[in-house]
Amino acid sequence: MHSNKIKRGIEKAGNRALLYATGLTQSELTKPFIGVCTSFTDLIPGHVGMRRMERFIERGVAAGGGVPFIFGVPGICDGIAMGHSGMKYSLPSRELIADILETVVRAHTLDGIICLTNCDKITPGMVMAIARLNVPAIVVTAGPMLSGVRRGKRLSLVRDTFEAVGRFKKGEISQQEMGCLEMEACPGAGSCQGLYTANSMACLVEAMGMSLPGCATALAVSAKKERIAFESGQRAVALARGNILPKAIMKKGAIENALIVDMALGGSSNTVLHMKAIANELGVDLPLKQFDEVSRNTPHIVNLRPGGDYFMEDLDMAGGIPAVLKRLQHRLSDMDTVSGKKISKIARECEVYDNDIIRPLNNPYHKEGGMAILYGNLAPDGAVIKQSAVSKKMLNFKGKARVFDSEESAMRAIMDKKICRGDVIVIRYEGPKGGPGMREMLSPTSSVVGMGMANDVALITDGRFSGGTKGPCIGHIAPEAAVGGPIAAINEGDIISINIPERKLELKLSDKEIKTRLSKWTPRKPAINEGYLKQYAQFVTQANEGAILKK
Repeated sequence: MHSNKIKRGIEKAGNRALLYATGLTQSELTKPFIGVCTSFTDLIPGHVGMRRMERFIERGVAAGGGVPFIFGVPGICDGIAMGHSGMKYSLPSRELIADILETVVRAHTLDGIICLTNCDKITPGMVMAIARLNVPAIVVTAGPMLSGVRRGKRLSLVRDTFEAVGRFKKGEISQQEMGCLEMEACPGAGSCQGLYTANSMACLVEAMGMSLPGCATALAVSAKKERIAFESGQRAVALARGNILPKAIMKKGAIENALIVDMALGGSSNTVLHMKAIANELGVDLPLKQFDEVSRNTPHIVNLRPGGDYFMEDLDMAGGIPAVLKRLQHRLSDMDTVSGKKISKIARECEVYDNDIIRPLNNPYHKEGGMAILYGNLAPDGAVIKQSAVSKKMLNFKGKARVFDSEESAMRAIMDKKICRGDVIVIRYEGPKGGPGMREMLSPTSSVVGMGMANDVALITDGRFSGGTKGPCIGHIAPEAAVGGPIAAINEGDIISINIPERKLELKLSDKEIKTRLSKWTPRKPAINEGYLKQYAQFVTQANEGAILKK
């Protein structure tokens, strides 16, 4: 056991004395030490219920013959951080979380890890650390929130609050109704109810084999989730005793399985950043074009919010990720999982309970998967769009550029009704280096939708979008403006062409004109140029590389 380094030998008397000071007994020194890494915080709805889940995990570890040790990592709620400078810290927090988890596990030579996580950057940060450490590990995602209800209508965060801002500005709803929606949209603990980034990553972690079957969709407030937490605790001890390592599970085939599931679900565009970062830690080559190749060959069979009308609770009742695996089983590699079962066995043992929530492959919502990767003179290194959330009318669009050098300036123009039909809103200097931190921009996108312009206005950015974004919103444009990418050359009124079926994003200017404009371009200082974000901006790579840190 790894932990023998701190508990065996006469020279470790001081180490043992400190362990005894935590309340350990002599007999417990013979058992596997299992770290329970939790992202509990009172700040995030998806995490406020974790204290109870921690208890079930502890009980499971003890029942399995191990010794649980709880420690924490920080968490940011993207919804609360949305629309202001706080969002600049969200993506960078992923690297902090990975580093903290690595530091604690290495310093205390733990035999195994259980990661209790849920929201957007915390889950990929923990999985990155698991890959880096290659210590027996299992992930417990804390689960989705129940839908809200008002006057018999089910509600979700994005559609009924962020998008409702636009409806209010348009005069469709009163301030009183807006206040009621705020109170009712999020009824309690859990990650937001649609297939946004938190739930997308939970599904992909399960598809990669790092969570027990059913974990991704089991609701945060359910006894089912608590049983999964308990069983994960037991299983973590077995993984440690058997020295079953994450790199034996998260092989290239598991990564490819996750991509297929992602495209079939229509997951968040942010999964591109996170899967590339995880693959980097595993030493698996995952080029950006592979996302598009998988999407072109994978039908979109689950249509949750924001693009559809179903919720995570519906997916859970339809059979969850095991049922999705059943639909896709002949397309998936038969990989090992932390449960001890192969993917094929998990798929065989489950049932699809609703043929509309999880459609057969021959009756998909869309013939292609959820994502598209666009290229062109405006995005030589690629850009990302969630095509499953775009209407047919907007798959091919041409419009005049409305150029903004920050999210705030774009938001002011939208709220002041200065955006017209046929415009392409350009938000730049929001990339990994330029932001810094590559902000999600749900406020502008949802306001455009709420104001009824989703089929008349497009939005492009070198930043990124929330998993709750729908419509023709293209993010991750690389190279970004801050490093002199072509997006820095756009002038007000330039014509921009978007062709999603042909995967093209083009500025209707000659190469010579773009080159001339960029020759006159001068770099700008990031909006925040101190502390952690200053360091982050120095080492972060472009979006097409996963916005990982490199010297």
